[in-house]
Amino acid sequence: MEKRSHNMARIGSAALFLAAFIWGTSFVMMKDVSEKLPPSLLLALRFTLGCILLSVLFIKRFKKLDKTYLLPGLVIGALLFSAYLVQTYGLIGTTPGKNAFLTASYCVITPFLFWFISKRSPDHYHMTAAIVCLIGIFFISVDFGGESLLTVALGDVLTLICGFFYAAHIVAITTMANDKDPMLITILQFGVAAVLSWLTYAILSPLGLAPITATVDDASGIAVQLVYLSVMCTAAALGLQNFGQKYAHPTSAAVILTFEAVFGALFSLLLGKESGFTVWRALGFVLMFVAVIISETKLSFLKKKKGDT
Repeated sequence: MEKRSHNMARIGSAALFLAAFIWGTSFVMMKDVSEKLPPSLLLALRFTLGCILLSVLFIKRFKKLDKTYLLPGLVIGALLFSAYLVQTYGLIGTTPGKNAFLTASYCVITPFLFWFISKRSPDHYHMTAAIVCLIGIFFISVDFGGESLLTVALGDVLTLICGFFYAAHIVAITTMANDKDPMLITILQFGVAAVLSWLTYAILSPLGLAPITATVDDASGIAVQLVYLSVMCTAAALGLQNFGQKYAHPTSAAVILTFEAVFGALFSLLLGKESGFTVWRALGFVLMFVAVIISETKLSFLKKKKGDT
């Protein structure tokens, strides 16, 4: 029995790594598509396809749906939409690697936002992680080779704002949907995000603020990328995460999922999407990753080793 449990834990960890890998690939793809389609339209298509797919797969869960799901679904969906919209606009003005790591700042922001809502203060590990994270953000965002030392791209600022929305999204799930079916909440939030995305596109398009620069030749490539983003990065990755967290230790799951940022930066570098990948920026990436590990694990793996000896 113990051996089977250990094997399932390893399978669960592998599933989480695969989810992080899939999400990591999405940053480069989102960068490519956002250069041809306005972010609002891109997200409208992605959330709509994702919502439809999950609704078909989990249609039996709708028996549990009642009016108590309405408010959580609306709030969580609105926060998810805000996070993705700001992140996608930020991606236009920065690189996929920087976007991936700066987005990961939500792991450090979350406990402080939860403190504001629940009045429970973060411990010294979260305080340490916040300081390390801020230093990392400085090294990633500041252009040390530019005319001004304190030159920060607008895309970097938007991505940090997106980290706040992701943190608020996580806190909202914890405080509003803890007793709800997670798949129904996921479907509802995708539905709300899809509606808000379509509305945003409908408002911006007549004003000329949501131009489509894609050509007929781009159509097939965009279609493939949208299917990948909707099916793999939304439905499949979510399923892998749910399966993995069922068997893997929560601490291990948290650390493994932070590799989304690592894979995002790696794919961006390998595909030539990163420009000016300096030593300072690499140091910033490392510090951001360290901050996430401190915040999520509280260095429990070091304590365990010390106790074992």
